[in-house]
Amino acid sequence: MKLLATTLSCLAFSLSLSFTAQAHDDTHEKITILENHPMLNAPGKKAMALTVDYTPGQASIPHSHTGSAIAYVLEGEVVSRVNDGKATTYKAGQTWYEPAGSKHYESRNASATQPAKLLVFILLDENGEVLTPLPQ
Repeated sequence: MKLLATTLSCLAFSLSLSFTAQAHDDTHEKITILENHPMLNAPGKKAMALTVDYTPGQASIPHSHTGSAIAYVLEGEVVSRVNDGKATTYKAGQTWYEPAGSKHYESRNASATQPAKLLVFILLDENGEVLTPLPQ
């Protein structure tokens, strides 16, 4: 059990490093993994908490999530369009939900002058990726 915990900790750390490395590339949002835990009451699943930082005018690439996600706007305003829904602007303190398998066609900072930041909670398969780019 200790070996499993150590392995998972190393995996979480390496994932954190790979996502944080994006911070040096101004074309991509900065994703920081805050927590990454196996769900002991749901074998084969993991729960993650992460932040997404957008510089002014920055956007995510169109993507999907294999897990269910809840996003909370910590700072600024974020425009989000999921599946066939219309683009909606969420302000600090507002949330939205994305069911597993959703296609997130638009996720961007609504401001060209102020940063924006999201807190995201996601439940996905233990080997699932946080996001998968959609084919262009």
